[in-house]
Amino acid sequence: MRMYINGNWTTGTSQMEIRNPYTGEAFDSVPASTVEDVDLAIKSAERGALAMRALSSFDRYEILTRAVALLNERKQDLGETITREEGKVLSEGLLEVDRCIQTMTWSAEEAKRLFGETIPLDAAPGNEMKFGFTVRVPVGVVAAVTPFNFPLNLVAHKVGPAIAAGNSVVIKPASDTPLSALKLTEILLDAGLPAEAIQCITGSGSTIGDAVVSHPLIRKVTFTGSQEIGEHITRTAGLKKVTMELGSNSPLIVMADADIEKVALATVQNGYANAGQACISTQRVYVDKAIYADYLDALSSKVSALTSGDPMAATVKVGPMVRESDAIRVESWINEAVSSGARLVAGGGRDGAVLSPSVLADVHPDMKVSREELFGPAVAVTPIDGITEAIKYANDTRFGLSAAVFTENIDHAMRFALEVHSGNININGGTQFRADHMPYGGLKDSGTGKEGPRYAVEEMTELKMVIIHRS
Repeated sequence: MRMYINGNWTTGTSQMEIRNPYTGEAFDSVPASTVEDVDLAIKSAERGALAMRALSSFDRYEILTRAVALLNERKQDLGETITREEGKVLSEGLLEVDRCIQTMTWSAEEAKRLFGETIPLDAAPGNEMKFGFTVRVPVGVVAAVTPFNFPLNLVAHKVGPAIAAGNSVVIKPASDTPLSALKLTEILLDAGLPAEAIQCITGSGSTIGDAVVSHPLIRKVTFTGSQEIGEHITRTAGLKKVTMELGSNSPLIVMADADIEKVALATVQNGYANAGQACISTQRVYVDKAIYADYLDALSSKVSALTSGDPMAATVKVGPMVRESDAIRVESWINEAVSSGARLVAGGGRDGAVLSPSVLADVHPDMKVSREELFGPAVAVTPIDGITEAIKYANDTRFGLSAAVFTENIDHAMRFALEVHSGNININGGTQFRADHMPYGGLKDSGTGKEGPRYAVEEMTELKMVIIHRS
């Protein structure tokens, strides 16, 4: 595919291959853009921002609504594209398109909700003849730097609110998975978005990333990815607004009164979807000693029944990881845990980029599989003794994006909600839950700012204070 910059689809000066994670075969290519391409795109986006400011809220609502209709029409192609470039099974690829549709629908509705408020200036002495109100205005040009694991919906979470707020947007999709973002760009243009209001520039982040986020015409950077790259972007961006949706190693707590079958099913759904490649995948499971053995039996039988392999096959539940090198890394972490005393009770095999869904038991909290972000199809299970120890372990991390507890004890649930340091708290549900309109974001090293169209619009606008001095 071609990239879209400066109001044109272009092949650039050189190409980079896009490979199917399952077969390893190159099935498409995109331009490997240059720093000069970045400058051209962002200067075009500045003109696009002026065009966006000229649109009414209703105009932006209609553009996004037409985009939603086109997303529905092209759902099958988009779902298959996600599976081919990222590796998640086709049912998950189609589900991602459905979620993108919801994200863009919410964004369309938020275009009509850019409210200000009146400020009672006469509440301060001597200001009886003053009247004040606020208005929200677009920041201008938004840079959207997006990850591989949800290559359509996480682009929509940045692009939809940016357009709703009246900004132009420059998309830098992940190098492994740019095709979904390019197709969304095409849809938005077909829906009537001004030609220079969107740019989608492809290429290596190591080559063009700094040029994108540090450019003086960029007024807002929104990024989803690793904590290390997020910190680098924050240091590089300079004086502009940033939203950072970063990593995690999400804990799931299982108390003695939990329904074991329900929790085992939730662990499978939340630990192995997209081959575990989600920031809020269940990674650490802390289980009360009273039900530890029963939980492991229930979980290992369910995980062993998961089929892995070709993500286009209807019977396959877990596809490949996005790169074989990632599967090798996760396999090495599993082997390291086993050599340090953990037990592998399910899975453990690897065939290229396909890593069998795995369960590690008796994991010490200091092991790498428990300390760092695994980002693969494995969970680490540790016995605990009571809610106090559970909360202690849940908080024993530099991350804080999502956490979950299963219990029928309301006191335990409330303690967990109030004491666990995480941006998303789930009671009797898994860590991967995310409704696309809710406020979503992390604490600690998991990031700053919130996504969800309403909350992202606030991040992508500026608040102006207007004072009328009456005589």
